[in-house]
Amino acid sequence: MKNSETSAHALEPPHRGWHETGLRLQAVPAAKSYALEQVTSPVGRSTTAFRRRHFPRLSISLWNDWRWQVRNRVTSLTELSHYLKLVPVEKRAFSACPGKLPLSITPYYLSLMDPDDSADPLRRTMVPTWFEGVVGPGESGDPLVEDHDMAAPGLVHRYPDRVLFLATGFCAAYCRYCTRSRMVGHQTYGPVHSREAMERAIAYIEATPSVRDVLISGGDPLTMADDRLEWLLSRLRRIPHVEVLRLGTKTPAVLPQRITGDLVKRLKRYHPLFMSLHFTHPAELTPETARACARLADAGIPLGSQTVLLTGVNDSVETMRSLMQGLLKMRVRPYYLYQCDPITGSAHFRTPVSKGLEIIRGLRGHTSGYAVPTFVIDAPGGGGKVALYPEAVVGKNGNDLVLTNYAGGTYTYPDCGGSPGTEAC
Repeated sequence: MKNSETSAHALEPPHRGWHETGLRLQAVPAAKSYALEQVTSPVGRSTTAFRRRHFPRLSISLWNDWRWQVRNRVTSLTELSHYLKLVPVEKRAFSACPGKLPLSITPYYLSLMDPDDSADPLRRTMVPTWFEGVVGPGESGDPLVEDHDMAAPGLVHRYPDRVLFLATGFCAAYCRYCTRSRMVGHQTYGPVHSREAMERAIAYIEATPSVRDVLISGGDPLTMADDRLEWLLSRLRRIPHVEVLRLGTKTPAVLPQRITGDLVKRLKRYHPLFMSLHFTHPAELTPETARACARLADAGIPLGSQTVLLTGVNDSVETMRSLMQGLLKMRVRPYYLYQCDPITGSAHFRTPVSKGLEIIRGLRGHTSGYAVPTFVIDAPGGGGKVALYPEAVVGKNGNDLVLTNYAGGTYTYPDCGGSPGTEAC
């Protein structure tokens, strides 16, 4: 494990970027087979233009090295101003909201943003604004009270047969609406993700036979070094009563270069292994992301998507339909559409719950059932996920149930409750 810890800590805490050091770009050594593999990777049009403008001397193989992407994340106002034309509400966030969730955006994900439009959907999800300093009614740092349900360091046991394993506090990019903004990107929670803490969490799972499903999240577990992640997967897979392993990640969207052939080969060893992928907007469905999802799907890993409903980002039927249909084309099954959690400073992101129901109503029947996610609220106070559905039952007409369909038509169903009725033969 010593080598694993060393390699993992190369990213946790993250490296400083070349902008911070003032040094010229240095080539990061990469295995020839890996470099050749990445040269042939598909690259989106906007990403190509961004790379040529801002990194004209950088080889495409180095651009496609996920380690380079992580080392050169944008993490400061000065760096961000180099790429985006910031407006006052964005600039003010760096002085008005100290101590909040850090800024971190990979060069790849930054290339998908409109540098001149502060209302760009992806930009809104990653670039802080001073609204994060405004505390709204009912908001808190830990609205789901996960800390209360910590059975061991970094291990949340809320549901009877499954646990949430917070394996890292690091992400390649930090979403401004993050449920765990209290702990990701901060050194305060570092000990929770140490080797000793992981051993204690694993010991709890070993001693709790009711746990059959382990969701590994964080932070983003796919930012962990290969050997560190494989160590954790192998330890969990050795527990007889653990039937299913899951990984929660946004890496295919913000750092698709991370899904290498070697990583996929390692992951295949631990089936049944599922992945919940965090997608927000159709602009994320690039050739690079399509390739990453194809590699995972080809490895036999079932892929599901989780999307947070966000004001000004994806709060329309048209945008959500485009996203969900695009995900299906990439073999990612839409799973959950989340109402945004009431974390501190999130009011500018949260839509009325009625908006989510409107979107589900606009999807159901108008597109494939596979493209319709379940709309849920993760109940504040630790209540867990509560599914919400548009009303389909209008009422009763005698013994008939009156229903309304996706087009607004009214139909009846003979709701006799198993009784054959008076007209039976």
